Amino acid sequence: MGHGARSHGDPLNRTLQLRRIRIEFLIPFWKDDRAAQMVEFAVTLPLMVVFVVGIFDFSGAFTLRQKLTNIARDAARAAAADPGGDIVAPSTLLPPASISDGYQLIVNYFQQNKIDTCGISTGSALVGPTLTNWTFTGTSNCPPGGLKIDINRGYYFPQNSTVLPSVTCGGQTPVTGQVTIIATCVSIQYAYAWRFGRVASLLGSTTTLPTVISATAVAMNEN
Repeated sequence: MGHGARSHGDPLNRTLQLRRIRIEFLIPFWKDDRAAQMVEFAVTLPLMVVFVVGIFDFSGAFTLRQKLTNIARDAARAAAADPGGDIVAPSTLLPPASISDGYQLIVNYFQQNKIDTCGISTGSALVGPTLTNWTFTGTSNCPPGGLKIDINRGYYFPQNSTVLPSVTCGGQTPVTGQVTIIATCVSIQYAYAWRFGRVASLLGSTTTLPTVISATAVAMNEN
């Protein structure tokens, strides 16, 4: 056996060359990180979807809340500026003129801003729990809960009250020694279909969000 030869007769340098070829063949696979990028993309994709949907969903809810707040204030001011005859002698058959004015202002605003009115109409008007408190409801083509409008021309509250009006515009309890103020309260409740909760479930998260977005406004009666 000659010097520098292996037992099977191949030269040692040929064996080293074969090993070098194998290593050079594997180097591109070691440098190729496409598989790692695919894994990273698969991991981050659900997070990106949740993030993007969350931005659109919460911004939509915030915008809707702002619109409801604005029109609730306008409707309360308009109704409060009307004559108070319908407060002195309220009707239980048809909504008083001031109630109708506030209601129509809201409906017109919804239509102008392309917000579904859920098929609401004056035919849905119900009076109670007081004769100055009227409720309108609509549920057509809307998520469960639809649209609900409460207008109370006889909303009362103590002069120094710090309690916020309820979504039903029910009057507050009078306080002895404080002047009771009579005002107009308008409340709007609108069902909102969230998509964020369904998307968040992809990550195994259970998210509970309010099904209704509401806004309430009060204006002191001028007449």
